[in-house]
Amino acid sequence: MAPPTTQEAAASGDQDGPCKLLVLLADPLIPEFQPGLSARYRLLPAAGADAAAAASARALLTIDLPLVTADLIDALPALELMVASSVGVDHVDLAAGSGSPTPGTRTRPTPRTTPSAWLSLRSAAFPPPMPTSGAAAGWPTASTRSPPRGIIKTKQKRKGVSSKFELIRLLQVSGKRVGIVGLGRIGSLVARRLAAFGCPVAYHSRSPKPSSPYRFFPTVRALAADSDVLVLSCALTEETRRVVDREVMEALGKGGVLVNVGRGGLVDEPELVRCLREGVIGGAGLDVFENEPDVPAELFAMDNVVLSNHRAVLTPESIRGVLHIVSGNLEAFFAGRPLLSPVTL
Repeated sequence: MAPPTTQEAAASGDQDGPCKLLVLLADPLIPEFQPGLSARYRLLPAAGADAAAAASARALLTIDLPLVTADLIDALPALELMVASSVGVDHVDLAAGSGSPTPGTRTRPTPRTTPSAWLSLRSAAFPPPMPTSGAAAGWPTASTRSPPRGIIKTKQKRKGVSSKFELIRLLQVSGKRVGIVGLGRIGSLVARRLAAFGCPVAYHSRSPKPSSPYRFFPTVRALAADSDVLVLSCALTEETRRVVDREVMEALGKGGVLVNVGRGGLVDEPELVRCLREGVIGGAGLDVFENEPDVPAELFAMDNVVLSNHRAVLTPESIRGVLHIVSGNLEAFFAGRPLLSPVTL
């Protein structure tokens, strides 16, 4: 990674000062990121960048999950780095720029570091899992409480003072068999946390992990059949899209709980709604949905479902940690040093 060019320094030097390097934004910054990043970089929305900025920008930052399309990548001919504050690359068109660039010009095909088809970019960086793993480990506890919104439901008369307290059913997560789909960074941390609760842990991944102490299952269905709780923490790819279908949910069974902190597209969502309604599975904890921000309306009325709007990671500590990683990746790139968290596919 080369230091900033004279052309880039000039492009970064109008009202924001000559020392600031240009970083384009695929979507708006969250307020917590603004002070730290704007002090060091000239931040411009990619959609509104003028011709000079688009031609010279070497870095693109994404905050939420905006679609990074081929059109956007093609419009930024000098682009070398994309930094995201999320885990996962399913919102990025990895096939963009997969033509035949001149060898050695803007391509560094490091195996399993740079997306192999994303030839027009040099690097991509994504943060480590932060507290998503903690949230994922907490979902089975919440999801086995029916309903989890309170240990006691209160029915109170509008007139008078009498109340009716209805005790709800509680299930113990300790000792439950937990199957994890995707034993990567997040999945491994989920496994470690749940193992501390005395949960036997098993997993399914693309291949067995020799260093893992957990039992490997070659298919998601086989894993579900041997699990009380099935946790999804893998990436969304064409191979994993709707990897949890009705057959898998039937294998999980009427006492089983599905927890998804990966991507909504990992689950056949219409079938999930039907399986919950019909009692095919016992419950679900969902932080992600297939067509975010839309959530199937039927889920809101179900007492055996815990929902959050893709916010498992949003704690003050995690925001500070992600900002540290994002800033560190940008700093390393512009200084010509190795990235802190290059993407691995």
